[in-house]
Amino acid sequence: MRISTAQMFNQGITSVLDRQSATSKILDQLSSGKKVNTAGDDPVAAVGIDNLNQQNALVDQFVKNIEYATNHLAMYESKLGTAEKLVGSTREQVLRAVNGGLADSERQMIADELKGTLDELLNVANSKDESGNYMFSGNETGTQPFAFDATGNIVYSGDNGVRQSVVASGVTIGTNIAGDSAFMNAPSGMGDYSANYLATQAGDFKVESATVPPPITPAGQTYTFTMVGADLEIRDATNTLVQTEVNFDPSNPIVYNGLEVKVDGMPADGDEFSITYQSNVSIFDTINDAITLLESPNKINTPQGKAELAQVLNNIDSGVNQISIERGVSGNGLKALESHNMTHVEEKVVNSSALSMLEDLDYASAITEYEKQQLALNAVSNVFSKVGSVSLFDYI
Repeated sequence: MRISTAQMFNQGITSVLDRQSATSKILDQLSSGKKVNTAGDDPVAAVGIDNLNQQNALVDQFVKNIEYATNHLAMYESKLGTAEKLVGSTREQVLRAVNGGLADSERQMIADELKGTLDELLNVANSKDESGNYMFSGNETGTQPFAFDATGNIVYSGDNGVRQSVVASGVTIGTNIAGDSAFMNAPSGMGDYSANYLATQAGDFKVESATVPPPITPAGQTYTFTMVGADLEIRDATNTLVQTEVNFDPSNPIVYNGLEVKVDGMPADGDEFSITYQSNVSIFDTINDAITLLESPNKINTPQGKAELAQVLNNIDSGVNQISIERGVSGNGLKALESHNMTHVEEKVVNSSALSMLEDLDYASAITEYEKQQLALNAVSNVFSKVGSVSLFDYI
C-alpha cells in the first residue's frame, strides 16, 4: 500500500501533538496537585468531586451559623445568670426586713437596696449585643424592651419572637431569648390567681393557692371571700353571693366552678380578701411589691403584711425559677450547637478524605508517567524529523 507524503506528514504531526497534549496534561496535574482538573479528565470522578465540594461548602455555612449562634447564646446565658443572681438576692433582702426588731428607717434602707437591685436588673434586661441591638426585645431589636410607664410600672415593648439559625439540614436552633418569657411571664406563685388583703385583717391567714385544674379554663373573674361568723361567703365581681362555706374549715380546699382555693390559717369574723385572675407575674412587679411593702410603716408585721409577704416571696421564687428555665434553654442550645459542630467537623473529615481519593495526584506515578510521555514525545519528534527530511535525491 502506498502512503502519500501528505498522509505521512499528517500522521507524524498527529503523533507529535498527541504526545504534547499528554505531556501538557501531566504538567497541569503536577502544577495543581490534582489528577482531575476538568470534567474531561474523568467525568465520573468530576461529578463526585463537585458533589463533595458542594457538601463541604454547605458544612462550612453551617459551621459559620453555629459560631454566630454560639456567641449569641453565650451572651444570653451570661446575662440571665447575672439576672438570676440579682433576683435571688432580693429574697435575702426581703427576709432581712422581716426582723421585728428593725425600725422603719432600717426597712427603708433595705427598700432602697431593692430599688438599686431593680435598676441593675432593668439594665441587664435592656442589654445590647455587639451590634447595638437590644438582646431581649425578640424580633424588635431596635426597640428598648423594658421601661417605666406613667404609673411607675415596668412594661415590655418587644415581642416574643425567637430568631432561628440553620445549623444542620432540617435543624434550626433559636439564637435569642425573648424578654417577656424571661422576665414577665413567671407563673404566679399562687397558681392562676393573686390575692388581695385588707388593712383591717385580724386573722392570721393567707391564701396558699388558687388554681383551676386542667382542662378547665379560668373564668378570669374576681372573687371576694368574707368571713361571716363561722361561715365563709363567696361573691363574684357583681357582689352576687355564689357560694357559702358553712362552718369553714381551712384544712379543706374551697371548690367553686372548677376553682380550687386553699387557705392557710383561719380568718377572723369580718375578715375579707379577694382573688384576681393572674396566671403570670412580672419579676419587676414582684420587686416593686416588695419595695411598697417595706416602705409602708410597720406593715410587714401585721396580718395583712405577713400575708402579702408570703405572696411576694412565692413570686420571687417563681421569678428566679423562670429566669433559670430560660437560662437552661440557652445552655441546652449551646450544648446542641457543640454537638452539631462536632458532627460537621467529622463530616468534613470524611468528605475531605473522599475528595483526596478522587482528585489528589500521586506525584511518584505522575512523574514516572511524565518521563515516559517526554521520552515518547522526543522519539516521535525525532522520527517525524527524519521522515520529513527524506528525499529521493539523497539516493541518486
